[in-house]
Amino acid sequence: MKKPIISRRDVLQGSTALAASSVFASVASAAPPASPVTPQLIEAAKKEGKVVFYTSIDLPVAERLAKTFEAKYPGIAVRVERTGAERVFQRIGQEYASRIHAVDVVNSSDAAHFIVWKREGILEPYVPEDVAKYYPAEHKDPDGTFATYRAWVCVIGYNTNMVKAEDAPKSYADLLDPKWTSKIVKAHPSYSGTIMTATYQMSRDLGWEYFEKLAKQKVMQVQSSADPPKKLSLGERSVMADGNEYNMFVEKEKGSPVEIVYATEGSPLIVGPNALFKNAPNPNAARLFQSFCFSPEAQQLSIDVGGLRSLHPGVKEKPGRKPFSEIKKMKDDPVAVEKMSEQIKARYSKLFGV
Repeated sequence: MKKPIISRRDVLQGSTALAASSVFASVASAAPPASPVTPQLIEAAKKEGKVVFYTSIDLPVAERLAKTFEAKYPGIAVRVERTGAERVFQRIGQEYASRIHAVDVVNSSDAAHFIVWKREGILEPYVPEDVAKYYPAEHKDPDGTFATYRAWVCVIGYNTNMVKAEDAPKSYADLLDPKWTSKIVKAHPSYSGTIMTATYQMSRDLGWEYFEKLAKQKVMQVQSSADPPKKLSLGERSVMADGNEYNMFVEKEKGSPVEIVYATEGSPLIVGPNALFKNAPNPNAARLFQSFCFSPEAQQLSIDVGGLRSLHPGVKEKPGRKPFSEIKKMKDDPVAVEKMSEQIKARYSKLFGV
C-alpha cells in the first residue's frame, strides 16, 4: 500500500509543530557534522554523472548556477527543472506518492514547503561546511535538513517612462488610488511561493480589507512573481503591486525603465531554502551541488547575476542597490503560511476572480 503524503493542512497537527516564530526553530537538534567537499565526494559524484535540481529560481539564474557548477566539476550535468514554487511542491508530492524519486536537490521560495517535507521524513540531513561555519542559526534548520540559500523582499515598482517619480506610489495604500485603475499588474499566490508568503504577511499586517479594495482596481493577474517586473519593463502596465526585488534589479541594471519602491508599511521578507531528498537518485552529486550552492562563489553569483540577497558573510552586496539592512521588512512566519495556505489561495482567488 502506498504511504499517503501528508497534506499542507494536516502537517501542523500534532505535538511537535515547529515554533511559529521561525521555520528554523526546533525542539531538539540532531544535525549531522559539517560535510566538507572531499576528493572522494567529487569522484563519487562524477560516477553518478548528473544532479536533478527542482527550483523556483528564475530560469536564467538557475541555468547560470548550473553551468558554473558544471564548469567547476566537469562530467557532472545539472538538469534544471524550473517552475513556480507551488507547482514544485505539488510535483514532488505527486511523485513521492507514486514512489517516483526523480529530484535530488530542491529550492523553493515558499519556506513552508520544507516543514512538510521534513515532517514527512523525506529530507536527507546534510550540512555543507559553509552553512555550519557562517550561517546564522535562524537561517539553518537545527536538524540539518535545509538552510536559506537565498533571501529577498517582495516590492512595489513602476515604469519610469509611464510614471514620474513624484507621482509614483510610495505605499500599498497608494495603490488604491483610482488613478491606478487598470494600470496595475500582480502575481498569484496559487502559483508563486513568494506571493503566497507575501499575501500572508500583508493580510496579517494590512488586513484582507486591503486586498478587497485592490481587487476593485482591475488588476492584470499573472502567475509567477518574476512576471510583474517583465510586464512593467515591456510597458504592459505602469505599476506593479508585487514582484521579486531581484527581477527588478536585473531589469533595471540591463537598462529597462523600471524603479523599485520599498513600501512605507514594510516589504514582505521571503527566504528560499535548499534541501536534499533521502531517495535522491544521485545522492553524491546532490551533496556536492548542495555544498556548491552555499559556497561564496555560488552565493556571489546569486547576488551579482540574480539580484538576490545572501546570508553568507563572505559575499559583497552589489553597489547601487539598497543595503538589505536598511529595508523595512514585514516579519516572515512560514509556520503560519503552512497552516493558512489553502485558505489564502481560496480567499484570494475569490476576490480576484482567478
